[in-house]
Order: sequence, then C-alpha cells, then structure tokens
Amino acid sequence: MFKVLLVDDEVYVRKGLLELIPWESLKLSIVGEANNGAEALDMITQLEPDLVITDIRMPILDGLDLIRSVNEHAGLDLIFIIISGFHDFKYAQQALRYGVHDYILKPIDEEEMTAALRKLSYAMGRKRIAALTNEDLTTSAIMEALVQENLQAEDAEPYAAALGLEGKSGFLYAVTEIHAGVRDKPATVKQFQEALHSLEEGGAGIPVFEQQPGTFGILLSTDGITGGHGGLMLHLEQLRAALSERLDTGLSLYAGDPVDTLDHVHRSYAEANEAARHKYAEHTGVIMYSDIKDKPLYVFDMSPVLANQLIMQLEEGNKKDYQETVNRMFRLFHEQRFTPQAVAGSLSRCMTGIIGVMKEMDGNEEEILRLKELAERRHGHWNLQMLEEHFLQAIQEAAEYIARLRKEHCLGGIKLVKRYIDTRYRENISLKSIAAEFYMNAVYLGRLFRKTYGIYFNDYLLELRIQEAKKLLRQSDLRMYEIAGRVGFQNADYFVTQFEKLEQISPSEYRNMLIDKE
Repeated sequence: MFKVLLVDDEVYVRKGLLELIPWESLKLSIVGEANNGAEALDMITQLEPDLVITDIRMPILDGLDLIRSVNEHAGLDLIFIIISGFHDFKYAQQALRYGVHDYILKPIDEEEMTAALRKLSYAMGRKRIAALTNEDLTTSAIMEALVQENLQAEDAEPYAAALGLEGKSGFLYAVTEIHAGVRDKPATVKQFQEALHSLEEGGAGIPVFEQQPGTFGILLSTDGITGGHGGLMLHLEQLRAALSERLDTGLSLYAGDPVDTLDHVHRSYAEANEAARHKYAEHTGVIMYSDIKDKPLYVFDMSPVLANQLIMQLEEGNKKDYQETVNRMFRLFHEQRFTPQAVAGSLSRCMTGIIGVMKEMDGNEEEILRLKELAERRHGHWNLQMLEEHFLQAIQEAAEYIARLRKEHCLGGIKLVKRYIDTRYRENISLKSIAAEFYMNAVYLGRLFRKTYGIYFNDYLLELRIQEAKKLLRQSDLRMYEIAGRVGFQNADYFVTQFEKLEQISPSEYRNMLIDKE
C-alpha cells in the first residue's frame, strides 16, 4: 500500500475524494488530511507519505509553497498531484517546474482521477518491485511487493528466503488494527515488532507490513496449525490477546483465507482487508473472511430523518433524547452492518447539520472550528464503542455551545426589548404589543424580562412613566391630563392613582410641595 496525504482547506472536497475514489483497490491508503500547507508540512514529516494530493489556493501556506518547501528538504522523495479550480496556465506551468506529477482541475471527474491514480500506483509498484534487488531490502518492502498481485510463481522462492519462510507451504495474511485512544499515539512498527518478538512461539519470525499508522499487516505460516477453521480461529484469538496484553491497548485482527504459496498472498491480503470492512458489524476481536464473505454490507449514509431528529434534539437541549438517538444510531450501524465509510459519512452528515445550526446562530468561528476539528478527528482505528463515546462527547459539547448561543440570543433580544421600552414608554404600549413587535410569546417575554432585570414589565413601565411625570411637574405648568397624555396614560384619573401608588403622594401635592419650598 502506498501512503497518501490529502491537503485541501475545503473539508467537503477531502471527504468527497475519500468517498469517490476506490483507494484500496488502487493500493493506496489515506494516512492523513490537512487543512493547509503548513499543517501538511508537519504531517509529511510525521507520516512520510508516498503521494500528496493538494489544492493550490489555501490559507497560511498554499500548495505551490508546500511543494517548494518539500523540495528544499533533502531526503524527501514525494510525488505530488495538484487539484485546482484555477485554469490559469501559469499555475500549471509553475507546478510542472516543481516536478508535479499531475494537475487535475475541479470539479474533479471521478473516472479521470481514478485512472490517473491507477496509472501512478502501477508505476510506483513497478519501481518498488525493481528495488527488491537491493541488498538493503526491508521486510516491509518485500511484504508490500507480495500484496501487489504481480509476483510470479517462479519468484516466490527468493521472497520466501528473504522473509525466512523457506520450506513453508501455507500462508495467511492478517490485518492487525490497534485501537489507540484519542490522546494516544499510534504504535510504531518498532513497538509492534517488539511485541511480536516477545511472543513465546515464533513471534520473531512473523513478517510485518505497516499498512498505515496503527494498522499492521502480518504474514503467518499455517504449517502446524491443526483443527481446521476452529483451530485457526483459536490460534488467531490467542495471538490477538497476547499482542493486546503486550501493547497494553485494545486490538482487533482481520484474517484472509489461507493460501498455499506466496504468489497467492495478495488474495489473502485482499480478503483480510475486506474482513476489516465488517469491523462495526461483528462483535468479535477476530474476524475471518470465511465467516463474513457471504454477509452483505450497508454502504450508504443513514436516513436523513434520524440525523435531523438528532439535530432538533440538540437545539432543544434535551440531553436524554439526543443520547438515546445516538445509541439508536450506533445500534443501527451494527445491526444493519454499515461499512466504516458509511458510518463516517453518516456521522459527518450529522456534524455538518449541527455546525450549520451554530453558524445560523452566529456562533464564534473559532469555537465552530474547534468543534469541527473534534468531529473530523481521525477515528479509523477505533472500535464501535470508542467511536460512539467520542461522537457523544462531540455532540454534548455542541449541545452546550448551542445552549450558550441561545442564552446569548435571549439576552441580546431582551436588551433590544428594554431599549424599545425606554424610548417608547410615552406611547400606548403594552407587553402584548411589544411581544408582537418582536415575534415573541407575551407570557414568555414577561418571564424573561423579570428573570433578566428583576422587575415585572408593568412595574418597570410604570416607573419610567412616573419618573417622566415628576420631571414635567417640576419643569412645567402643564395640566394633569396633559402630563398624563405625554407620559403614556390614556386616562388622567388612572395616572393620578398610579402616581399615588408609587410615590405615596398625589401629583398636585408633589407640585405644591415644590412651590411651598420655593
């Protein structure tokens, strides 16, 4: 398998490529996704991909600058493919100067992209097989050559000698997937090999091939394993348990069918990876191809009805309901045998809808980006339980943020209402008329006003009007009915009654008191 890094600031483009292109059949494995060139540069150093597919226009560090930076570092032998929405010849010309393998325009044509990648994968495979004559040949390189489907029967003997498998007549390829936690670093090839070497029976002689970080292919000899299918399953389960104990982490093992000769190992390899696609559909730590080969898988996203229901429950802040919906979703993934890609697509649909709600509520871009990154965090090596726990954590954080946004909106709305009252109290307004003006329920508005300002709406309005009336009594000789009209009272007698209620003195007495003082 050749390792591929996708680089594009548009997450939908990256996810589209993940879904559209048959990566496994092309002997390509996506080992990482980057939002920009700077992030990609760090990931290239860590992941050491064989191929980088990048956009040109990106923030921080664009695609051409990324390629130039990589070319300036000695020892980095990478192949680049550019995808771009820009038809300008100068971009393609500059890309060719940097030695870019191909320049593909958006929107991406699935057939064109697949054909280009198939041709490139074949060329890389030929190059790698040619390197098998090198004396410094590594076990990983031999293993990778074995699974490329172009090993001839007459070439099997030198491969067997190089792998220490001379005289063996049966082989089985298995994929070992290490379920590292969110904060755990994936196990390295060295760590995995050390765990194998520590096994009591023949662990040191098992060839290892790193398919992608955290996922290792192993080539087992079936000589000496008796008991047919049951004996083979027991052997694999014991191997899985021993490795899990030594690595101190969860681990699953997916096995192809045994083959007689090394030139057929590619078949067992394909079957093992097909078995891995059933990881969410089975509850066992060892999945054998012979047990699942006739079981269908669900390859589409889940119904949008369930996703919309989850989003609505998050908006309503009903924790018990959205937790139950998440549980139902994951039961569905297991019972209907969703592929890992279908599960990822379904969860992506949910998170896209949730993030859309946050944007509609004018959520903070940094907070939205943080939750987006949390949702997009790579989870390819997790089992279904780990994935459910992570997803539930992500949507709980989203629910809490949506609740904060709703509270801020309510406070912002009530401030507008108060400002409206402060400027219009002289008019004939009421709680009902204001609620209609702001498209709110009158009862809800009254409760919200009291909760926010610690006073009933009517009391606040009366206080504003009486304070203005006192000002007019002090500064003018207007008659009582004139003052009443100016401060929003339709009836002079009612004005007098309310004034006395609040000030414990009539308006006339208040004015006369001022005159007497003078």
